[in-house]
Amino acid sequence: MAKNCIQLKESNCKNCYKCVRYCPMKSIRVVNGHAEIIPEECILCGRCYVYCPQNAKRLRDDLQIARELISGGGDVYASVAPSYIANYKNLNIEIMRSALKKLGFKDAEETAVGATVVKREYERIIREKNQSVIISSCCHSVNTLIQKQYPDVLPYLAPVLSPMQAHGKLLREKHKNCRVVFIGPCISKKDEVDKYPEYIDCALTFEELNRWMSSEGVEFDYTIKPGGSGGRARWFPTRGGIIESMDLQKDFSYFSVDGVENCLNALEDIRDGNIENCFVEMSACSSSCIGGPVMMHDNVFHVSSCLTIGKTAGETDFDVAQPEDMKKRFDSEYRRRSMPGSAAVDEILRQMGKKTKEQELNCGSCGYPTCREKAVAVINGKADMTMCLPFLKEKAESFSDTIINNTPNGIMVLNDKLEIQQINKSARQIMNIEHLSDVINRPVVDILNPTDYMLAMMNEKNHSREATRKYLKKYNKYIDEIIIYDAEYNIIISIMKDVTYEEIMREQKAEQSKSAVEITDRVVKKQMRVVQEIASLLGETTAETKIALTKLKETLSSDE
Repeated sequence: MAKNCIQLKESNCKNCYKCVRYCPMKSIRVVNGHAEIIPEECILCGRCYVYCPQNAKRLRDDLQIARELISGGGDVYASVAPSYIANYKNLNIEIMRSALKKLGFKDAEETAVGATVVKREYERIIREKNQSVIISSCCHSVNTLIQKQYPDVLPYLAPVLSPMQAHGKLLREKHKNCRVVFIGPCISKKDEVDKYPEYIDCALTFEELNRWMSSEGVEFDYTIKPGGSGGRARWFPTRGGIIESMDLQKDFSYFSVDGVENCLNALEDIRDGNIENCFVEMSACSSSCIGGPVMMHDNVFHVSSCLTIGKTAGETDFDVAQPEDMKKRFDSEYRRRSMPGSAAVDEILRQMGKKTKEQELNCGSCGYPTCREKAVAVINGKADMTMCLPFLKEKAESFSDTIINNTPNGIMVLNDKLEIQQINKSARQIMNIEHLSDVINRPVVDILNPTDYMLAMMNEKNHSREATRKYLKKYNKYIDEIIIYDAEYNIIISIMKDVTYEEIMREQKAEQSKSAVEITDRVVKKQMRVVQEIASLLGETTAETKIALTKLKETLSSDE
C-alpha cells in the first residue's frame, strides 16, 4: 500500500471510532483525534471506507493515469470485472464495450475470461494432489491477510495469478504492446497493480468509471443487445462462484468462505491442521465481489444480483486457450509483534479507572471488542485512553461534581417539570436542607417559588441572565440569582450567591447614614439660627454660609 490506496480527510474525522470498530484487523491508529491507517497491517478490505459516516476516508484517484494511457496514443484495453452485471442494472458486456470505446479504449473484455484460465489452474492443482488444502488466490485482500498474518498458511495459498492478472496477461499476449486498465468494485486491486505492474497498468473502481463517463457525457446505450453466450466464470463475483464454475473432484471437498471474520476463523482451522483434502474459496467481502466496497450498494441486492448473474452465466467455459505460465509467488510480509505483559495491561486499565473485572464493561464504544484489547492498543500506540467513553464520562462527571460541590455558589438544576435533578451543598446550606435525598427529584415548589423558573422556560429568548436580588422570606436570607434555561437539554440552571451578610451590612450602613443626616440637619438648623443672629448684629448676609452648610448636608445624604 505504498501509494496510499485509502487516504484520510482530517477535517471530516470526528472521533467516532467507527472505522476502528469495523476494521477486522484493527490496523487503524488514532492520533490527535484523527484515524490513521497502518499500512503494514492493513489488508485493504475497504470496510473503513464503507462505514465511515463522515466521509473522512477517500480512495486514491487513478483516473488521470487511465486518461493519460489513452491520450498516449497506444492501444488501451479494458478488463471489466464480472460484478458489473450486479453494479449496473440491465447491462451486458456489449453495452459496456460501446461506452468504453467512446472514452477512447480500443476494446473491452470481461475479466471473467481471465477467471476461466485461473479456475482451470485450480482444477489442475487439485488433480495433482500435491496439496491437501488449497486456498483460492483471487482476492488480493485475502492474499495480503495471509502474507501479513498467517505465514504458516502461506504454503496452502494457490500459487496462481488472480483473474485480473491472468486477463491482463492474455490481453498482452494477444495484443502486443497494448496497455490494460482494470475496472471493478475493489480497492485492493489498486495495490495489486502496484505490486505486480507487469500485468495491469491501472485499476479503476466503478465509481471512477462513473465520474469519467459523466465528465465526457458518455451514457450507456441500453438498446444494444448481448452477443454470444456467457461462460461459467461469470459466477466468480458471487459467494461460492469460483466453485460453481469448476469441474469438481469427488474425492475432494470444496468450501466457500466470505467476510474477513469468517476467513480468519478458516485460516485458524487450516493453521491448526483441522482441514484437509479441501479447496477453500475465500473472499474478504461479504457475499464476495458483489459486496465489494465500491459497489453501488444502494442498487445491489445480493440475492437478486446472484440470480441476475446466474442468468448471464453459461454452462461451459469461455473459449480461451490456457497460457503456459500462470504461477504467482507470494512472499511472507509477516512482522512479529510483541505482546505486552499482563502487568502493563493491568496498569493501563487501572489508569482508565478499571481496577476490577466488573469495571471492564467491554462495551466496544472505543472500537475494540474488549477493554483489555483496548489497553493493548494503548500500549502499542494505536489508541489513547480518552477513546474510552465510559472512562471519559466518569472523568467528566467526577470533574464536574468536584467543581459543583466545592464552589461557594449554590447550584440547582431542574428538569422541564421543575423537579430538582441536582443541588449542591452550597445551595442546600442557603435553604437549610440537611440531606440531598430530602429534595432530589422533588418539585422545586417545595422549597422555592417556581414562578421565575417557569418564566425562564417560557421566555427563553427574552429572559435576562443578569443576577437578580431576592429575599427568601422562608429562610430569612438574601440571594443574587441567575436563571439559565438550556433549551437543547431542556433543563433550568439556577446559580445562587448568598448575599445575606452583604445585605445586612448595607442596611446597617443605610441606617447609620440616615441617622447622620438627621443629626447634621439639626446642627445646620441650629447653626443657621446662630449665624442669623450674628449676621443681624454684624449686618452681613448669611447666603454664603447657608450654601456651604447645605452642600455639607447633601454630601452626607448622598452617602446613604
